[in-house]
Amino acid sequence: MKAADPDFAARVQASFDRQAAMHTLGATLESVEPGHVVVAMGHQAALTQQHGFLHAGMLAAALDSACGYAAFSLMPADAAVLTIEFKINLLAPARGPRFRMEGRVAKPGRTISVVDGRAVQLAEDGSEQLIATMTATVMTVHGRDGVHH
Repeated sequence: MKAADPDFAARVQASFDRQAAMHTLGATLESVEPGHVVVAMGHQAALTQQHGFLHAGMLAAALDSACGYAAFSLMPADAAVLTIEFKINLLAPARGPRFRMEGRVAKPGRTISVVDGRAVQLAEDGSEQLIATMTATVMTVHGRDGVHH
């Protein structure tokens, strides 16, 4: 896929840096390529549910960001991004200790894009396990009050 904006990576990073929610989760932007974004985060006790697993809502938030920014990486420089809808499948308990959330654009569009997401946990022994998948519908936004690129 080809980015519409040659400075897409810097634009994605700057937008990600403005997300207080990702800062709260301790999530970082690990890589940005046209149509593909990886967000990394670690297990934190403050983000768990009653069994000590990363709460599904926290996982969904980070995976949603990976998907949204994958679509955003292909958008024009003056565009903003908003998620319209997502569906998540939780496949295994999120034990960690590290997580990698990947968003990959399946179908880019001028206004609407469809993005596939995958969340993987990285165990201490180096093994990886797929723990969630997501399909997200993401909108390119131009000229809407309160929504900036």
